[in-house]
Amino acid sequence: MKYNNNITPSLLADILSVSKSIIEKWIKSGKIEPNADGNFSLSKLKQFEQVRAILSSEWDTEAKVKPLRKYKSIELFAGAGGLAIGLEKAGMEAMLLNEVDKNACSTLRHNRPMWNVLEGDIKDIDFTPYEGIDFLSGGFPCQAFSYAGNKLGFEDTRGTLFFEFARAIKETQPKVFLGENVRGLLNHDNGRTIAAIKSVIKELGYTLIEPRVLKAIFYKVPQKRERLILIGIRNDLVQYSNFKWPSPYHKILTVRDALKKGSLYETDCPESKGQTYPKRKQEILSMVPEGGCWVDLPDEIQREFMKTSYFMGGGKTGMARRLSWSNPSLTLTCAPAQKQTERCHPELPRPLTVREYARIQTFPDDWHFCGALTSQYKQIGNAVPVNIAHTIGRSVIALLNNIEQKIEIPECSKPFSEEEGDIQLTCFNF
Repeated sequence: MKYNNNITPSLLADILSVSKSIIEKWIKSGKIEPNADGNFSLSKLKQFEQVRAILSSEWDTEAKVKPLRKYKSIELFAGAGGLAIGLEKAGMEAMLLNEVDKNACSTLRHNRPMWNVLEGDIKDIDFTPYEGIDFLSGGFPCQAFSYAGNKLGFEDTRGTLFFEFARAIKETQPKVFLGENVRGLLNHDNGRTIAAIKSVIKELGYTLIEPRVLKAIFYKVPQKRERLILIGIRNDLVQYSNFKWPSPYHKILTVRDALKKGSLYETDCPESKGQTYPKRKQEILSMVPEGGCWVDLPDEIQREFMKTSYFMGGGKTGMARRLSWSNPSLTLTCAPAQKQTERCHPELPRPLTVREYARIQTFPDDWHFCGALTSQYKQIGNAVPVNIAHTIGRSVIALLNNIEQKIEIPECSKPFSEEEGDIQLTCFNF
């Protein structure tokens, strides 16, 4: 596999999850040495684990994984279908998708008329007709639990959406399940939330693979987005677990890859509707250079735009933020023109359009979003990027293939948590 061996300082910072000022500090100290053009060769940065993973990636081999049969799946909290599309591409066949938002349901039905989309509150769905399903997935919202004791059981989580996710697992008994959430779940409520989730998963008769925070930029997504992924395997199938977290892609994709013709899309981004700025804000954003933000404005304009925030200190680099062609996008939010989380086009003085938003989330161009413009942005911003879903899906397919063939795996090869009561995260997470 050919990897990109010419990396800019800003891309290197993204790969190593450090600031550009840290990269500059390392250059001055001699820890890293740029090429004559100021960029870096990955082959000369093998002291970093992230770089070694890219150089030794098995992406091309993993991309060839195909299902031995169509695996039946259920998806909860389906949204606009980012996770569902990726899993479909990997080889899943959706038997049921549940979503409460009517516009998102319309999006799902418009694009996949054959999908069984159940619109409504998850608590009203009986999942028992789907007992024995191969796979269940869903991005349950992060909510605190009420604590009556030191350790929570399944019934103690009643009233939360995680309880409904767990109830679906209990009623369907899938071979494997996937839960996805924000990185903050790890430390939510001082770690008690994730501890309770692990306790419930164990009570349900499932073994949890050591969770990981996956960074989308490593999986063919031109966006700095992180998601916590939990994979559970039914206890009677654990001996067949060959689950392996996906290898990184050989290149970090950028906004240019998303919006222009290239390796990610065959054409430039199609025109579409989008939000606009008021006249004065448009004038101010036109002064911001590519990749810049409010700090790049003249001082008097900074004071006008920032108002009282100007005197409050801190970075606030999301304000008046213009994206850069040569870097991944910042994490997309539910609206591209919010003052605190600006997502301005790299060149034009306007927010990203709906189609540009969708491309950064790696949706196909023919995936249509229903509802008002604000709803479309929200659906896209809340979605799991399609390409990371596809990548994780391939790893799950490989696991289901091994279960299907009943190939037992030596105990020492299984990536499960070793310490009772603690979910162990590796120091290095893609």
